[in-house]
Amino acid sequence: MDFDLTPQQSDLRDAVAALGRRYGHDYFVAKAKAGQYTTELWDEAGKLGYLGVSVPEEYGGGGGGITELAIVCEELAAAGCPLLLLVVSPAIVATVIARHGTDEQRSRYLPGFADGSLKVAFAITEPEAGSNFHKLGTVARRDGDDWLISGRKCFISGVEESAYVLVVARVASGDRLHPALFLAPVDAPGLTKSKLDMEIVSPENQWLLYLDDVRVPAEALIGGVEAGLPALFAGLNPERITVAAMGAGTARYALGRASAYASTRQVWGRPIGTHQAVAHPLAHATVQVDLARLMIAKAATLYDAGRDLEAGVAANMAKYASAEAAALAVDTAIQVHGGNGMTTEYGVATLLGAVRAGRIAPVSREMILNFVAQHVLDQPRSY
Repeated sequence: MDFDLTPQQSDLRDAVAALGRRYGHDYFVAKAKAGQYTTELWDEAGKLGYLGVSVPEEYGGGGGGITELAIVCEELAAAGCPLLLLVVSPAIVATVIARHGTDEQRSRYLPGFADGSLKVAFAITEPEAGSNFHKLGTVARRDGDDWLISGRKCFISGVEESAYVLVVARVASGDRLHPALFLAPVDAPGLTKSKLDMEIVSPENQWLLYLDDVRVPAEALIGGVEAGLPALFAGLNPERITVAAMGAGTARYALGRASAYASTRQVWGRPIGTHQAVAHPLAHATVQVDLARLMIAKAATLYDAGRDLEAGVAANMAKYASAEAAALAVDTAIQVHGGNGMTTEYGVATLLGAVRAGRIAPVSREMILNFVAQHVLDQPRSY
């Protein structure tokens, strides 16, 4: 068992961290509060090849795996400027197309993912069904050589920044409805959106999508009808891993800010970090974050090795552990700062909404516990 990064992975971590520090949390917050996007950071990361580290080399990517993409997600977050669309576009959609797309689909779309010039949103969650693809109300039906898609989606990230949205719909296959994935242009007739106002400091917006007989050609179907379920999970496990990596990076950023503050803030003639009531919570949160990072590394390694069933368990555990650790780290960092922790200037309260959301999305902590109880502990299914 090897816990060391390869030299290439270590170099990637250092380079992405350096890029993130050049932008930093002040840049991130300023963009979010101005209603702007982190376009400069995204474009530079794309030109440097960081967005495409997991895209196969023959399509202009780095030829790495989810391990490398998780490094990128974590280090940008650790610099205070996480990019949510890294999870959506390269981790989910590019992986689905690379694994299950046709040769034509790979040639058409993957080079854009590799250099960051293409962003694609992902739409699975629905108002009634959540992420339960067995109960999705969005359906696609044949109309000649085309497909017509109708339904509603919610909490869809970055639609207005994207050229396409990968829509999860159900299609008839025999006498049953199966999930299938379609690439729909965001400006397609019949596709409309409504912005959701969120109490989260983030440049990425969340949207409600309405699909009213949105027509897409046959080649918009990724991998065919029968590939729908494996294609879906090909994207959902990387989503969990990269979300977990982003959470771990955010936690590292918060703890770094708090540790620096505790070692320099003087009260009664000594730094507050000399008091165990301050130092111990920071140490405890640090332990939880490093434990989560180990599970993230395990999940990414299993996924890259093609051990999908094991990767699914590990990815869920990594997401759970990271979300809990990130929430603890940010809350601890705020408490260490006292009143300063609630100001924008000190850069920790601005993380609060995002890490709290991480305990809910993309899969809630309760559903992960259900999954672990059923698939690891062999308990009867509870839902």
